[in-house]
Amino acid sequence: MSYLDYKVAQTPTGIKKILYLNWPLVFLITAVSCIGFLMLYSVSGGDIDRWAGPQMVRFAVGMVLMLGLAFVPIWFWRSISVVAYVVCVLLLILVETMGHVGMGAQRWLDLGPFKLQPSELTKVAFVLTLAVYYDWLPVEKVSRPLWVLIPVLLILLPTGLVLMQPDLGTSIMLIAGGGIVMFAAGVSLWYFAGVIAIVVAMVTAVMESRGTDWQLLHDYQFRRIDTFLDPARTRLARATTSCRRRSRSARADGRGAVSCRARNLG
Repeated sequence: MSYLDYKVAQTPTGIKKILYLNWPLVFLITAVSCIGFLMLYSVSGGDIDRWAGPQMVRFAVGMVLMLGLAFVPIWFWRSISVVAYVVCVLLLILVETMGHVGMGAQRWLDLGPFKLQPSELTKVAFVLTLAVYYDWLPVEKVSRPLWVLIPVLLILLPTGLVLMQPDLGTSIMLIAGGGIVMFAAGVSLWYFAGVIAIVVAMVTAVMESRGTDWQLLHDYQFRRIDTFLDPARTRLARATTSCRRRSRSARADGRGAVSCRARNLG
């Protein structure tokens, strides 16, 4: 989002910085967000105040903050990237010792007026750190084992801390984000082939562990995988289970079975 100082003859100042923002990206984000607003409006049955309205307010606040941060020169983000990474790692460690537990996971720090989720900050901080690392590293060293190991460790450290919370989704995003940065930096594809082979083996082991004494994921994480792979089937199963429970409750009350209408399944 920030303007690139080296692409202009003179660094823009004041209101002129607006002309150098990445406006196509801004419009794309806005368009995607509008689709989300429409979906929230639809699923709420036409009640804009239920979900869509608050989401629009959050989007407006976020957009103002984003545009404000985009006015900051890139050299500033470069200079604080390593510090930001270290702070995020320390916050993740702090979550493990005194984090707030919610919905079966310990992911937040209770700061009074609001709860902070350090893993969200880490997504940005570690990508900035990797970008600075590859900007500093000579091109001929990008694919050498030692210089590949350093960014791998930078990725695995926060990923391991996030997995301990547990937060599988964010962990996957951290690994994917780090891999994309390394790919863009020109790391040899042979490294990625090895990583893909390891990932396939790990996924196979995880799926095979389901229902065993050495199950590697929580039950709710497996349910999320099921929903991702087959949303329609999972929704139907939930609706059927709900109808059966209501029918049993009705029979227990002596009022007869409850009819499960099609709208409960659709």
